[in-house]
Amino acid sequence: MQWNTHYTDRLTTAAEAVKHILSGDRVVTAHACAEPAILIEAMVANASQYRDVEIVHMVPMGAARYCGEGLEGSFRHNALFAGGPTRSAISNGRADFTPVFFSQVPRLLRTVLPVDVALIQVSPPDEHGYCSFGVSVDYTKPAAECARTVIAQVNPQMPRTLGDSAIHVTDIDHFVEAEMPVIELPRPVIGSVEAAIGRNCATLVEDGDTLQLGIGAIPDAVLKELHGKSDLGVHSEMLSDGILDLIESGVVTNRLKTLHQGHCVVTFLMGSRRLYDFVDDNPMIYMAPVDYVNDPRVIAQNDNLVSINSCVQVDLIGQVVSSSVGAREISGIGGQADFVRGAGMSKGGRSIIAIPSTAAKGAVSKIVPFLDEGASVSTGRCDVDYIVTEYGIAELWGRTLRERAERLIAIAHPDFRPELTAAFDARFRSPALV
Repeated sequence: MQWNTHYTDRLTTAAEAVKHILSGDRVVTAHACAEPAILIEAMVANASQYRDVEIVHMVPMGAARYCGEGLEGSFRHNALFAGGPTRSAISNGRADFTPVFFSQVPRLLRTVLPVDVALIQVSPPDEHGYCSFGVSVDYTKPAAECARTVIAQVNPQMPRTLGDSAIHVTDIDHFVEAEMPVIELPRPVIGSVEAAIGRNCATLVEDGDTLQLGIGAIPDAVLKELHGKSDLGVHSEMLSDGILDLIESGVVTNRLKTLHQGHCVVTFLMGSRRLYDFVDDNPMIYMAPVDYVNDPRVIAQNDNLVSINSCVQVDLIGQVVSSSVGAREISGIGGQADFVRGAGMSKGGRSIIAIPSTAAKGAVSKIVPFLDEGASVSTGRCDVDYIVTEYGIAELWGRTLRERAERLIAIAHPDFRPELTAAFDARFRSPALV
């Protein structure tokens, strides 16, 4: 059978496509900005026909109406990363949370959480019958590869990304054509605190380094401070708009990379249409599944890999909490540990946790004597390298507990240093010296 015949024969409406979801199925949806909104809305509209359908995904960008009150009998969400639309359902017991390293999500879907139905969003097929996963390859491609049934929203506005980012139409069971804007993420506002953190982080980046950055005001602030550097590379779980200026100005060339030389390696994208247009059919951008991009053993093949991430809280011995406030899950493990460990194994590598010194408009210190009760450690004290705030840089790796505490107090907000020092004295000072 010709691929175009396969495509035409399986072209249908969203309402008809979701009838192939059965009660008791596990449904995995495409990640983040690749969320197939038409298919998800059709699935929710068909809720009365389902019992105990499990919805699995990471970052939610839509309304996540399957988490709503009154739909508990039809759907149960299993979050691999909590987000705004799903946090309350997790906190209230209407949804579950599964902790997992981002790099291991494909393995999870092949073993513990086998996939019945994958809801994906792809570009239209090319002349050879291949669609692109576009802005999210991550776990989306592995989910489609191991699912019993694959339903694809085919969107002409989805950029055609290259690398290991393709699926042939014969590997898709049902097609729903729906042209609509790909979800965009607005640029963050960089304040004076973020700008200061960016300047401090930039001092740890050298010419020729390969970077991993997340998303938000701090990563963008770091990128703004790198315009004096040269020949930087990118190996990162994600890209956002902040990197474009550095690519277009020639700062990011990927010329000196020791793995995938000449390419930005990434597993998903979150940004504006400007970013999506840039990556469309661009050989410089190499997209691949997350079990490759985020594998610490792969990351470590990049010499001088610098990872920059953030967190919610860090205690005086260097334990980092990134996904919870106390026992309440607010995000997920994501790829932080993957890149911290990969950077630690990289020749010349460095990992940075960059944070404002306070939260809640200055009322709460992010550097604390002890973690909040119930908080989950994202990066352990043996993995932590640099902590950076607007007040400076604390190098922790290889340092004693006493040295760590002293260095962290020095970069805490001045308003909280007295109480941190008192906690230090109680914990570390010999009674004979007090």
